[in-house]
Amino acid sequence: MNKIKGLILILAITAGLGVSFAASDTLLVNTAATAQTHQAASYLTVSPLDVVARPNFYLNKNIKIKAKFDKFSTLGLDYKPAMRSSEKYISFLIQRPDVLDHNIPLSELKIFIDRTVAEKHIDLNSGDEIEFTGKVFSTALGDPWMDVDKFTVITSKPKTETK
Repeated sequence: MNKIKGLILILAITAGLGVSFAASDTLLVNTAATAQTHQAASYLTVSPLDVVARPNFYLNKNIKIKAKFDKFSTLGLDYKPAMRSSEKYISFLIQRPDVLDHNIPLSELKIFIDRTVAEKHIDLNSGDEIEFTGKVFSTALGDPWMDVDKFTVITSKPKTETK
């Protein structure tokens, strides 16, 4: 009889440990999934000049840039080695942050945004402050090529009416 009670006790303890291990495995899996999601949502705040100087370092990385908007453009669209269709995307240029007395675009950084998003910001002016996040997807021609996934206008110049 004592052998049966001992066997039952051992089975109960083993079953309890099994449930405990299963719960800890689930916790580990959920923690890893949360970490991956959190990591995927994190962006490295960078200087656009650094991205241009070291495009290979930023390849496949999520980055965030604060800059002055220059203009929407067709620069880089439909270029086969780093294809972004002009039907779906528009590119935009930012001003060089190292030149303060002129508005000179940083054309080495190819930045692509979905046309439907860009249409919401069609009234932007050169010099308006923006922030955008995205991923450098190519270094074709030795330049960084970036897809934008979030675009925010920080400040915009007051609009002046012309009569």
